[in-house]
Order: sequence, then C-alpha cells, then structure tokens
Amino acid sequence: MTISYPKRLIEVDFPIKKISENARKEKGSHNLQIASLHIWWARKPQVSCRAILCAALWPDPVDSLCPPKFNQTASTLMESYFNPINTSEKNYSDPQELRHALFDFIVDFSNIEKSNNEQCIRIARELTKVACEIDGKSNDNLPLVVDPFAGGGSIPFEALRIGANAYASDLNPVAVLLNKILLEYLPKYGDSLVEEVLKNGKLIEEEIEKDLADCYPKDSQDEIPIAYLWARTVKCEGPSCGATIPLMSSKWLAKKDKKHIGIRLDLDKENKKISFSLDNNINPKDADEGTIKRSAATCPLCGYTTPADSVRKQLNKRRGGTQDSVLYSVVTVKKGSPGRNYRLASESDHKAIEIAKQKLEFLKKNWTEDISLTPDEQTPRNTGHRSVASIVLYGIDRWDELFTSRQLLTISSFVTKIHAIEEKYPNSDKEFVKAIQICLALSLDKLIQYNSSLCRWKASGEGVVDTFGRQAFPMMMNYAESNIFGGASGNYRTLLSRFTDVLKNNSKFLQGCNGTVQLSSALKNPLPTGIAQAFVTDPPYYDAVAYADLADFFYVWLKRAIHSKNQNIFHFSLSPKEEQVIVWHPHSTQEKSDFEIKMKSALEESRRILSPAGIGVVIFAHKSTSGWEAQLQAMVDAGWIITASWPIDTEMGSRMNAMGTASLASSVHLVCRPRVNPDGSLLTDNIGEWSDILSELPIRIHEWMPRLKEENVVGADAIFSCLGPALEIFSRYSRVEKASGDQVFLKDYLEKVWEAVEKEALLMIFEGADASGFEEDSRLTAMWLWTLKGDSNGGQKVESPQQDDEERENEDETGSPSKT
Repeated sequence: MTISYPKRLIEVDFPIKKISENARKEKGSHNLQIASLHIWWARKPQVSCRAILCAALWPDPVDSLCPPKFNQTASTLMESYFNPINTSEKNYSDPQELRHALFDFIVDFSNIEKSNNEQCIRIARELTKVACEIDGKSNDNLPLVVDPFAGGGSIPFEALRIGANAYASDLNPVAVLLNKILLEYLPKYGDSLVEEVLKNGKLIEEEIEKDLADCYPKDSQDEIPIAYLWARTVKCEGPSCGATIPLMSSKWLAKKDKKHIGIRLDLDKENKKISFSLDNNINPKDADEGTIKRSAATCPLCGYTTPADSVRKQLNKRRGGTQDSVLYSVVTVKKGSPGRNYRLASESDHKAIEIAKQKLEFLKKNWTEDISLTPDEQTPRNTGHRSVASIVLYGIDRWDELFTSRQLLTISSFVTKIHAIEEKYPNSDKEFVKAIQICLALSLDKLIQYNSSLCRWKASGEGVVDTFGRQAFPMMMNYAESNIFGGASGNYRTLLSRFTDVLKNNSKFLQGCNGTVQLSSALKNPLPTGIAQAFVTDPPYYDAVAYADLADFFYVWLKRAIHSKNQNIFHFSLSPKEEQVIVWHPHSTQEKSDFEIKMKSALEESRRILSPAGIGVVIFAHKSTSGWEAQLQAMVDAGWIITASWPIDTEMGSRMNAMGTASLASSVHLVCRPRVNPDGSLLTDNIGEWSDILSELPIRIHEWMPRLKEENVVGADAIFSCLGPALEIFSRYSRVEKASGDQVFLKDYLEKVWEAVEKEALLMIFEGADASGFEEDSRLTAMWLWTLKGDSNGGQKVESPQQDDEERENEDETGSPSKT
C-alpha cells in the first residue's frame, strides 16, 4: 500500500529564472533583511527561501488529490490579488490557470520590495493554513516547518512570514542566539524589545566614550580620527643590516581617479632606520610596491629579502606582532568638509595607546568572573589540506592576540556593561531582560567584526573592510583599526542603529508567530515522531565552510558578555567541532565516510519527525563530484525519494580563481519525500531494474538540459543541476539490481549520470554538429571551457583580476579561498 497525497507546487514546476533574479537583487542590496543583523556564512537569500517554502507547502491545484477547499480559497485570493477591479478575463477556477497564478504570486511575493507587504503576507498565510489540512495539523492548525541546520535563520524566519510554525535547531551557539532573537524574542516582545536595546546601547556607548575619551583623542573639535593604520614589523636578516621593516603590501592610502595619496618610506641608511612621510601625489607604480610579497619581506634599505619562513618565525616569537606593530598613518574627517584626510601618527596618538594599555590592565584586575576578561581560548588549528586560519602560522594562538590593546579595552568595556545589564531591571520579566542582553551582545559582535587586526584599509573606497572579507582568518600584515566613536566604518552608534532597524523592520509581521529554537545536533532531533509537515534545510556543503572555527571569533566574546544567564548555551569552551557534519580535509576517505554517516543520521532523524505525507527540501551546492556523491549517498541511504530539483542563483562567491577553476552561482534545491509505508516505517521491498533505469536516464537528461538553458543555468551549474532529475529515477527504489541480481550502488549510477550529462552538454555546445567523433582531449577541453561559461543574466560571473587583486591587496598569501 502506498501513501496518497497531492503533489506540491514545487514538485511540478518552479520559476527558476525569476526567483534567481529576485535572489540576486537581494544579494546586491543594502536593505533591512536579516543578513544585516549578524554575519552568518553561506546564508541563503530570504526571498528564495520564501519562494521555496510557499511552493513546498501549497498543493498543486491541477492534481486530482488536491483538496477542493484549497482550490476554492486560492481561487478567491488570486482573484482579489490579480483582478481587484474585475477587469481580467482569466478564470482562476480553472486548475491550470490557478496553478499559473500561484506561481506568479510566489514570484511577486519573493521580490524583496514585497517582503513586508501586508496583502501578500495575508494571502500567503491563508494559503498556508488551508494547505495544512492535506496531511494533518499542528496544535494551532498551522503546519510545522523544521530546519535542523538553521544557521543564519533564513528558512525558519521565512516560514514564520508565510504563516507556518517554525522549529530551528543548530549545533552552534552563535546561530542559536541569532535564531532566538528572530524566532522567539522578536515575535514575543516586538517593538518594546527594540526600544530597550536601542536605549541601552546608546547609554552604554555614551558612558564608554566618556570613559575612553583620552584613548581616542580628537585632533580638534572639528577634526576627528576615524581609522588608525598599522603595520606589523620584522627585523631585516640581511648581512650587517638588522633594520626594522614595516610589513606593507602596498603604500596606498587613497586610490581614486583624482586622488592618489600614499605613504613614502624615508630611508636613513647610516642609522638603518625607516620612517614615514605622506605623498599627496604618489606615483601608482611606487605605491603598488610594498615591502612584503608572498610572506617574504624585502628591506628598502639594503634590498635583502627575508624569506617567508623567517618572517613567520619572527612573528611567532611575538605572538603575531599585533602588540608591537607600528602606527604609520591616521585617517581623519573634518566637520563640514567632504572626504578623508591623512596624517602621520603623532605623539598624542602614541600616548593614547599607552593610556589604553593601562586602562585595560585596570579593567582586568576588577573583573570578578571565573572566566578571563579577554579571550585566551585557542584559535583554530591548521592541520591538513585546507587552512581556515593562516594567523596561527604567525604565532596568533589565542583569540585576544588578534586585537590591539585599545581594541581589547574598548570591546571589554562593552562586555562588562552588557554583562551587568540585568542590574538595571531588578523587577522585570527575566526572559525580557535576557532578550535585551542577547541583542546587545550580538550588536557588539558587529563592532568586533570591524575591530580586529584582520581588518584592512581599502584605498579605492577609503574605508575599513571588516574581518570577514573571506570565510577564513588570513593574516593581514598591515591593518586598520577603527575609531568606534568616529562616525565612519566600525562606528558603534551606526552599527547599533542598523541592528535595531533590522529588528524594527521585521517586528510588525512577526507578532503572533510561533517559533522554537534549540541548541541541538541534527543527528539527535528532540522532536517527536511525525510532528512536522515540512523539513526544509540548507545543510553544510561537505568541505566548504568551517562554521565552528569562524563562529568562535564571536563565541569567545559572547560567552563573556552573557554567560551567567545562558549557561546551557555556553557550557562549551569553544563551539563544538567534532560533532559538525563537515569534511575539512577534502581528500580524506575517512572524513568522507564520516560525513556520509553523520549526514545520513541527520536525514534519518528528519524523516522520522516528518509526517508520512510530508515533504522535504535539501539545498546543496558543491563543485566537486565527491561532495555531491557523499550528500546524495546520505539522502538515498536515509530513505528519501527525490521528486524534483531546482537550481536557484543563491551563491555569493561566484568567481574564477587563479587556477582557472569554475565556481557555482546556483544551489540545487532537492525536493524529496520519505520512502515509507503509510505507518511511517521505511519501505524496503521495491526493487528497480538496472536496464529500465539506464534507458530512462538519457531521456530525462535530454528533457532537462534545454530547460536549464532557457533559465540561464549554464556551465558547471547546469552539470550539477542534472543530478536532481537523475536521482528522481534512482531514488524511487529501496534497491536497484541488475538482471543477475547483483546490487547497483549509487557511485556506479553516478558514473552513468556524468556520461549522460557530458553527452548532452556536448550536443548543446556543438549545436547542429556531430560531436561523437571528437577525441577525448577535445571533449574534455570543450567541457572545461563550458564550465567557465558565464552570461550577464545569471549563470556564472567571473570577477576581473583587478577586483580580485584589490580584495587581496593587504592579505598574506596563505589565506584560504572563499566558499563558492
């Protein structure tokens, strides 16, 4: 006996191109979406999540099993939305016309400008509520959407927007805190929470600015420093030299069409000293010539190049050299005058730094908690193929060694005041006070992000680039320190206002929504069996992002600011590492096997908590066949049937690196159903014939590739987007056998898939020509070039070498590449 249920919209069609356009619009905008609240790596655009959730929860009106009540309600709602004055001749009672209208509505609602449109939200919620009658109800007659890899919260947050209940869990405490604000505190406390956060944040900033006035002195009442530019140093190891070399990858300060300002290195060869002066019309060739390249330092005095290993050894002895870096320039702004001004560091600047050191020591002595005031926990270790933190190669073994003394003082001052926030609310709701404290701590994270020695000065934009220009901790040899009271990049008041604006923008529509957040591993979901109507998640992409290592940058400070009231979340020394479902050494067969085992367990748990007629969506993107094989193997083994797949342009880091390898713009959204009996038990007795599958595969790929081309999904994106339709065939069965009775495994099937995709791609590349007689080398070359293919309307985009160089102009060469 099989389970009978109507197909959902997402299982019959999906407007790939239009949703991708909307997703790109969100990625390129500076708006009040939740991505502006707090960084989370590889977060999916909200608009694509919204569209996917609508299409996954709402049934297809054309399906004979679709409840009449849904069609009646949807017809009325579409009539009111698209034909409010009754001028259209469209008949929304016709199921085909209604299907088209629902997809048009999803496209319209997924436009970022319609995010908080009251009419769209009301219609979406009515459709979601009536749709939940298909396969059971939650306690308040709303479907439950579960995301066990919640991360930055885009999926559960959008589930609330469209009228579902949401359950979000994550292994990482930083992600859990962020989701608690979005899914629990904001719906419960609304604008009152926002007002208290803004009020307290401003008061704390005012108090600290007053306390630290002598650490951030103004040049005058009208001229204020906004950034301090530093360089780490090493001793020249040239014969009879020993000069102190400032490590600068370039000498640029301002690099615009009519503004070429840089630092000139003045050489005193007799005394073996290097000093600084400003050059207000610097020669670009001279400005481009720094003192360090590929981690090797060239002495301007004697010309000797101290090798990279020696540079690392010297900085290792000084724990990265952050505390004895040289301050070479100060950036200022003048009231009433546009633009940035530059000057050399003064005696007043150096005095302020010494005062900051003294005040930091005083603050440490008066800190009474068991944990140290500044984070002495270990930075990420670098072992194996991929390095997330080249900083450890230079001796930065503890998190506090990433910050200047003044940065440590400033951040610690905020920590102490946030830590004590409950003293201001002795008789208030404890949960409300806790929410205020967590919001203030996460707003402080924004400040920390712009205040570490991994920030850089971007000469072309004349601003500070924050710590996470990449999804890694690459060493910065010359770096920028923000004046958090200066009114420019890294200014706390601006960051706080941005934080609260995001909360306020989303507060109104969240009233009455029901979200639940837990710190939990996806491998052991605490929810009861069969409770959810939808499982939608964006799990880790194999070896792409080291979430826990990256999140520790914030975790170590959050722990100090709010530990006392959140001990269940902060009982780890650092974010959990071993429990993560990731591969960090891509060529490790052991780790690949471990990934498959963990992912299978997570997907089995997700199948367990889903009702038998429920639906799942798993988002995945990876440019290696091994990554895809591991993910798909886990899905098949966990008892999922792939019923549809849709590539959507969701990936931020679309580029071609120096090796000329393709990267992806799209994530493939794999729509799946539990392969179960009506009682929820795993279906194990449906056997597929290998010969039937092989005959169906090329037909399915042939049908699918032209659709991808129409939707501007090309190159590497198109290749991997074929995996979903291919898996639709294979995953129907609990086991696939040859005529001999031998089992066919997924790895064997995928080899046939790659062959079919290659054949079809070559037919598209050489349209109208016979490519069957091509030599193997010619076929490989054609395929490689096709994977690099891009177009202006989506697909893959390749950044220019100039853009890439500027992004890396101040970065040590050992930095890790960003995730595609």
